[in-house]
Amino acid sequence: MSTTPVTLGFRRWTAGREGVPRPLDPPTDGPLIDRYGRVHHDLRISVTDRCNLRCSYCITDDSISFLPRDEVLSFDEIIRVARVARTLGVTSVRLTGGEPLVRKDLPRLVGRLTDLGFDDLALTTNGMLLAPVAAALAAAGLHRVNVSCDSLQSARFSAIRRRGNLETVLRSMTAAEAAGLTPLKVNVVVVRGVNDDEILDFAAFGRSKRRIVRFIEFMPLDSGGAWDMQCLVPGAEIVERISARYPLVPGVDRDPRAPAQSFRYEDGEGEVGLIASVTQPFCGDCDRLRLTADGAIRSCLFSDNEFDVRAVLRQGGTDDDVAQTMRAAIWGKPAGHQINQPGFVPPFRSMSMIGG
Repeated sequence: MSTTPVTLGFRRWTAGREGVPRPLDPPTDGPLIDRYGRVHHDLRISVTDRCNLRCSYCITDDSISFLPRDEVLSFDEIIRVARVARTLGVTSVRLTGGEPLVRKDLPRLVGRLTDLGFDDLALTTNGMLLAPVAAALAAAGLHRVNVSCDSLQSARFSAIRRRGNLETVLRSMTAAEAAGLTPLKVNVVVVRGVNDDEILDFAAFGRSKRRIVRFIEFMPLDSGGAWDMQCLVPGAEIVERISARYPLVPGVDRDPRAPAQSFRYEDGEGEVGLIASVTQPFCGDCDRLRLTADGAIRSCLFSDNEFDVRAVLRQGGTDDDVAQTMRAAIWGKPAGHQINQPGFVPPFRSMSMIGG
């Protein structure tokens, strides 16, 4: 038992927003399962809410403030949550932010996570700081990276990101591959009227470089709440545009829990991914949970239901307390997001505050 009182429960409760009633008590043993039978194996860990860029589809509010340092989980706290998650059947970890590489000594955290024995350990980055540390990350045990890149035109790239430059990101891709952080995936958020005219350019880029380009629908997760359905390019349209030039066929042996649909080029020149979270949600197979930089467990990217594991850690809670907090968060997971439903309200946290 804990030696001090421990807070077990919602940091915030928004009952009724998804039409989900307050959950009954979750199971006290077995895997991380929710009320809809989904077993959770994939943990996304945000190591910081800070970012060195201000992408126009993410941090759109220039007045955004970042967490005080003492509210961000320490490496020891992250490792403790990850260790408990591993005992509950989590097999895959992805490090996110903000921009995870702005967190000092990240290879050290990677090494400690590697020691826990996860089957897959990956990182998503904007690529600005990757090249100098790619080899160190690989040596620490990181398996692969996803690099965000929303334009292959230097001027447009700078306009979308509002900081940084394309050349640095392209060098980082090369450095990651040289370090063995493969397969390298290139994440492209497609926004109508901004970069959707580059869909075929990115397809050609992936084919020539033997990289997996993943096209991502624009989601309502920007800090300024400016998302509009009119800016969305549906995944089906993206596939149609590519296939008209480079015929595609569905990928084989796709894991239904994976967020990306996989397509192969009919001529054998690689593959492409599609994350159509808005128009083709995959909620029914979702096996992800998220740990925010300030220690909230979130079971759904688009739901504001959060459980405060930081309080458990800092109030002297046991590993069983941590496990029960994770179980409670997953047990209350909604059946699916409500983006396409009347009255949908975007989450109060932006993507940079949640972690991808």
